[in-house]
Amino acid sequence: MKLVSAVIKPFKLDDVRQGLSEIGIQGMTVTETKGFGRQKGHTELYRGAEYVIDFLPKIKIEVAINDDQLDAVIESITKSAGTGKIGDGKIFVCNLEQIVRIRTGETGSDAI
Repeated sequence: MKLVSAVIKPFKLDDVRQGLSEIGIQGMTVTETKGFGRQKGHTELYRGAEYVIDFLPKIKIEVAINDDQLDAVIESITKSAGTGKIGDGKIFVCNLEQIVRIRTGETGSDAI
């Protein structure tokens, strides 16, 4: 089992959700977050004063999947979240040792 975490631009959330639904992914966790990578924020003007925005708004999506779904999930997120511009985000993949569904007590792949 794998945990796929993707940090994307906020306006791409619906596209990513739809793309994952199309390949059979049933659930995900979405978190509003802030961060920066190579772009290191940007400057803006407000009433003539310039100020720096260090942390840009981002969305973090987390999906628990079976190993055989990994390539399809990465391809779907990359295709639906990409704009070709800096700041598109990143995808992180971690191994999951165990999953337990609290309501039923199911474990492993059955709990996904």
